Amino acid sequence: MNTAAVAASEAAAGQAATRSLKEVWIVTIGHALTHWYPATFYILLPLIGKELGLSYSQIGLVMTCQAIAGALSNIPGGMVVDTVGKKAMLLAISLFWIGVPYFLIGFTHNYPMLLICVMLVGIGNNLWHPAAIPTLASRFPDRKGLVLSIHGMGGNVGDACAPLVIGALLTMLTWRQIVMINVVPGIVMAVMILAFLGTLRIAKAGSSGDFGKDDGKKQDIRAYMQGLKRLVTDRGVNMLLIGSAFRNMTQSALLTFLPVYLAYEMGYSPWLVGVWMFALQLAGFTAAPIAGHLSDKIGPRKIVMSSLGMTCVVLLAMAFAGKSHAFVLLIAILGFFLYAVRAVLQSWMLDSAPKNMGGTAIGVMFGVQSLGAAIAPGLGGLIADEFGLIYAFYFMAVTIIIANIFVFLTPAPKRQAA
Repeated sequence: MNTAAVAASEAAAGQAATRSLKEVWIVTIGHALTHWYPATFYILLPLIGKELGLSYSQIGLVMTCQAIAGALSNIPGGMVVDTVGKKAMLLAISLFWIGVPYFLIGFTHNYPMLLICVMLVGIGNNLWHPAAIPTLASRFPDRKGLVLSIHGMGGNVGDACAPLVIGALLTMLTWRQIVMINVVPGIVMAVMILAFLGTLRIAKAGSSGDFGKDDGKKQDIRAYMQGLKRLVTDRGVNMLLIGSAFRNMTQSALLTFLPVYLAYEMGYSPWLVGVWMFALQLAGFTAAPIAGHLSDKIGPRKIVMSSLGMTCVVLLAMAFAGKSHAFVLLIAILGFFLYAVRAVLQSWMLDSAPKNMGGTAIGVMFGVQSLGAAIAPGLGGLIADEFGLIYAFYFMAVTIIIANIFVFLTPAPKRQAA
């Protein structure tokens, strides 16, 4: 090959890489908004609970209903992704579907309507991941841990910025005004995704490269069902699903009761609650790319087990610290270890699942995680009502220990082993 041909090839590769990075960052920004809305709600939930006169158990049930709706919608969402495609359209629908029910909460004055609205949110939120995660992983097969960590960082940004911004806005606006205004970013980003990703093309061997259409070979129902059978009978997949579900129980209980503890037990203002929730997510934002890069180099097992182990230690330390400055100082440390492994677990799942079942594998994973997230707030609320709110943190420590046991029993990823 002559020099001119080599230069042309390198230039084409550079253009493809640039376009790929644009795709990653657009999807990452959208992912930030899918987390922005729930993070906003966690800050508003103590205020909503007080206005409606809700108990700890009822507050927990709000998040349980949202998670149940998400669990029921995740698997069908994954099936749609693997059989239909049209990723950009699915991502845009997801963002729109998340924002509108939160807008409707602004008109809610009774508990049943609140539950209905949050269940609608749960359905929309879980269309995102089965479309976004397998597609990004397929673009960067040798760096999927890092790329999925960048995508995960978007979630951390949404989780981190929302408490800070909403805490500040609550000094000027009511919670009802905030949820009504908050619908605008989701609608704007949905339009941007359709505009930029619906026609984005990236050269890729054996694929059209069009994010707005199917990214690989379409499969018929028979081929899909064969892949589904291999997926649900795989021991490694099932062990990883259970471990990730218990880890999500910890996260769901933490996001539900940490703001409540800071507001009710420590007497913090909404602004200060937002600051400490920001610290939790900022630490996770810092940890995600580190964990993703290391998992590409040394494998996911060591990263996940060490992070979950440290999460347990920090949760126990917080429970012992109680109403002290040590409690709030440990929040950032907790966020670093708890959120480090989200993208690593997703990468591990994609390596363990059949190649043509990426969307369904992620859908099943988030569905099972949503079941864990549904159980934890209700159980945590019952424990808090019976023994005191601080005992919810002991409950979280137990769930993370169980998660680590299942991770330890999970076989190495098939593709990594090969």
